Amino acid sequence: MVALFTARRFHLVVAFVAFALLGVAFYMEYQMGLEPCPLCMLQRIAFFLIGVVSLISACGRQVSWHRKLAWPIIVLSLLGAGLAIRHLYLQSLPMDELPACLPGLSYMFEVFPWQEIMQAMIMGTGECGDVLWTFLGLSIPGWTLVAFVVMAVVNLAIALKTK
Repeated sequence: MVALFTARRFHLVVAFVAFALLGVAFYMEYQMGLEPCPLCMLQRIAFFLIGVVSLISACGRQVSWHRKLAWPIIVLSLLGAGLAIRHLYLQSLPMDELPACLPGLSYMFEVFPWQEIMQAMIMGTGECGDVLWTFLGLSIPGWTLVAFVVMAVVNLAIALKTK
């Protein structure tokens, strides 16, 4: 009998969800006109990396391969969750306590050193405090936090699974 719930299938699902969430993000940007802030961009990168590692894991057939690759996915998920929590924190601040807005990322890439760009992206800017969209009472970073936590839990179960 073939097992319905295997690490390989879970990694296929995680990869699909990660890439589907990226598709939703691009839809929101290009069709709905929601401009992503620096923290949104970093969360997109985290979803992309999770999707790639999950897809690589799903291509392997050995259970030990799935367990080993679950750990980087857990780390990426936790990093993404941390970014989402920072984003939610900025959204909870009053307008007068938000960090200053910075110039656009394209300008920053031309002028600033990459260390300053990364620091600014991780710390967030005033535009990260804007709540542009909600669904069932959660903003975009709220939903990404849910996705990152679920991905971390699924992969923790895969990494710690015993025969």
